[in-house]
Amino acid sequence: MLELNHIKKDYATGDTKVTALKDINLKFRDCEFVSILGQSGCGKTTMLNIIGGLDHYTSGDLRINGVSTKDYKDRDWDYYRNNSIGFVFQSYNLIPHQTVLSNVELALTLSGVSKSERRKRAIEALEKVGLKDHINKKPNQMSGGQMQRVAIARALVNDPDILLADEPTGALDTETSVQIMDILKEISKDRLIIMVTHNPELATKYSTRIVRLLDGTITDDSNPYTEEQVKEDIEKKKNEELKIQADKKKKKDKKPKTSMSFFTALSLSFNNLMTKKTRTILTAFAGSIGIIGIALILSISNGIQLYIDRVQRDTLSSYPIQIQEETMDISGMVSSLMGEDKDKEEHEDPDRIYSNNIMSEMLNTMVSEVQSNNLKEFKKFIESGDTDIKDYTSAIQYSYNIPINIYMSDTSDGVTQLNPSTLFDAFYGTSTSGTSAGNPMSSMNASYTNSSVWSQLLDNQSVLDSQYDVIAGSWPQSYNEVVIVVDENNEIDDYTLYSIGLKDPDDVTEMFKSIMSGKEFSDESTSYSYDDILNTTFKLILPTDYYQYDSKKDVWKNMSEDEKYMKSVVDNGTDIKVVGIIRPSEDAVSTSLSRGVGYTKELMEYVINGVNESEVAKAQLESETVDIFTGIPFDNSKDTPITMDDVNAYLATLPAEESAQYKAYMSQMSEEQILEMFKESLKAKTTDATFDGNKKILGITDLDTPSEIDLYPVSFESKNEIESIIKDYNKKQQDEGKEENVINYQDYIGIIMSSVSTIINAISYVLIAFVAISLIVSSIMIGIITYISVLERTKEIGVLRSIGASKKDVSRIFNAETLIEGFVSGALGIIITLLLCIPANMIIKSLTTISNVAQLPVAGGVTLIVISMILTWIAGLVPSKLAAKKDPVVALRSE
Repeated sequence: MLELNHIKKDYATGDTKVTALKDINLKFRDCEFVSILGQSGCGKTTMLNIIGGLDHYTSGDLRINGVSTKDYKDRDWDYYRNNSIGFVFQSYNLIPHQTVLSNVELALTLSGVSKSERRKRAIEALEKVGLKDHINKKPNQMSGGQMQRVAIARALVNDPDILLADEPTGALDTETSVQIMDILKEISKDRLIIMVTHNPELATKYSTRIVRLLDGTITDDSNPYTEEQVKEDIEKKKNEELKIQADKKKKKDKKPKTSMSFFTALSLSFNNLMTKKTRTILTAFAGSIGIIGIALILSISNGIQLYIDRVQRDTLSSYPIQIQEETMDISGMVSSLMGEDKDKEEHEDPDRIYSNNIMSEMLNTMVSEVQSNNLKEFKKFIESGDTDIKDYTSAIQYSYNIPINIYMSDTSDGVTQLNPSTLFDAFYGTSTSGTSAGNPMSSMNASYTNSSVWSQLLDNQSVLDSQYDVIAGSWPQSYNEVVIVVDENNEIDDYTLYSIGLKDPDDVTEMFKSIMSGKEFSDESTSYSYDDILNTTFKLILPTDYYQYDSKKDVWKNMSEDEKYMKSVVDNGTDIKVVGIIRPSEDAVSTSLSRGVGYTKELMEYVINGVNESEVAKAQLESETVDIFTGIPFDNSKDTPITMDDVNAYLATLPAEESAQYKAYMSQMSEEQILEMFKESLKAKTTDATFDGNKKILGITDLDTPSEIDLYPVSFESKNEIESIIKDYNKKQQDEGKEENVINYQDYIGIIMSSVSTIINAISYVLIAFVAISLIVSSIMIGIITYISVLERTKEIGVLRSIGASKKDVSRIFNAETLIEGFVSGALGIIITLLLCIPANMIIKSLTTISNVAQLPVAGGVTLIVISMILTWIAGLVPSKLAAKKDPVVALRSE
């Protein structure tokens, strides 16, 4: 039962107060058709809105099933409207962008009804009003009468106790009005209908009760609900009424509330946006301008950072941190050479020239500044896993003082050594360790001799792949496979061609002779197919393969000058195959290998293991005190007592007759007497060789003891981290009293690095500033757009509130709209950015030759869309709050 007890409603208009309702007292039966008649402005609609919970009374009390509403909160009114009230408006108030079915389902979405149940109940409600076949139409596709029937179906779908109709036939013709009134008359059989109308004829014909209002006061009630009737009805339905009241109280105690799901909010917002496709796209484009700016900056920033990373990686692959077995403080030597450490001396006679003696200081510095590094301990530290130094390097390369001896495979015309290079031996002799005084080309010879075209590849395939393109064949997969490096123009310099046998090394001798005799020499340009190069093979000879054991003299002889022996050794050497041709990639700034032949670390390990397992190496290692090449002890000196071997060796040098006489004479003497006889005339044989020197000649090397460690930092920042790790390592060694393990090295590119880092930071700061401005502009734009949407959908807000939507539900709808706008803006911005990157890259490449600078990362694109959605949501918070606070009565009156 619905009761209005002493209801009063005041409105403030400026400084004046207008009373719309004055002490209204009404009681309504559970099932009746009540018409409220009166002139415009008499308070009819105000009373209807108070009954429906859209407006609140100033004083008095509205009681629902005996329960006072004085203490009702917003959520209680929302639940009341959604479950107990159904509204039918004169102007229908259907949501235009929703279908008929969706309009009717809307109230059920707030009640938490499942999707299948919502559809079922909505169709049943539409069937009652005769519109089952029109469920997929939009309101603008229907007549006025049909739309009003949709409004009635929407009001009935939640099975409300009370149906409120505000001028339901005011906008309809007579015939249609009769149809609507017939429907309402039928509905009133099992529920309360309160209708506001100006048409007394309709009221008289269809209503069971007419209440007349004048200036906010009830002037007549044709069928009042008296106290006696109330008591009779209560007694008649006592049990049912008690149950209803108990259920209401239970629901009240549980503080029921309505709630719209976020997906429903998204659906409402999406459908609304789709009704204004052009404006939505233009709005999204306007909102995407900021995102486009950010995305372009991010694309260029990402591309520049990738380019910088590539420059860093490529540069550092050419200039690693080099830690050598022996290193020199070059800065100290340069200071001595420049005389920077010397105080200025005042001379007695200013008119004389004085010498500045720097040679002694420089030589002293060169000797004193040579520092040894214990690379065995440092390698152990790197490989121990106790440091994260590998995380900061693209590769760690270990070098060893052992030559890679390479020969031409074809020995039909004799043995030809290719590496180490022997190109200039014909001019300066077989020894290229020194230079000839006065020879203008001697220094060049030394330079080229020390410049091997065989180099070890970085042990990081990803770096190699980024620096080189494989134009034929493949990368080495085995220790005996190598690649040939060509330049950007597919060219190989002729020095390398001679050094790898593709050109006849003997031609260099002819070239030199012609030039030295004053003749011009023209060297024809040659070309090779990929197959020519890929079919090239070499022979690898170990340093120990040059030596053969002489059992008669018990020494190991160097057989490198024996052509027959060398031919046999080369023929039986290890085959080395060219399996690939690589070329610096177009984007590579610098490469770790600029020319020649690249081999893997496995080849070096193969050579070291082969040497260490050879018989000659084992013989020298077992005889640490004797030179196996001469049989002479390393520590022999002129004062070392002679032995019978020395005597016999001396006798072997004499003529046969004289030697025979000595032997006959000595046959009668003891060994001591013989040695005593010769000790003045003979001296013990000595050797300049040393045990370490012989090991170096033979190439005996421990894999755990490299001669050089090259650390290739990933970036400048990584280089700093590596230096910090080395510094911490040195401190630990010093703290433990192990000064011999302290690592010394030269930082050749520190200055370059610091400069580039400064440039990188400056670019980053500029980009961040641009991004911040773009974000602010984008946020303001979206906020304005959302507020415009709120103004356009004011009536929809009123409709939603009338069917029980809470303020949070209204706010959620506009938040959903901002999220959709944000997503569309972000996605549109990303698509446009990707399209703009194409001409941007073309322009940048034409100006700088750097390709693919503008690259939007996938993660960056996704992040920007998410940021766009978050920003639009934040920007829409204020407009959505304003929408939630709108008075539903005022909202329903808006157009």
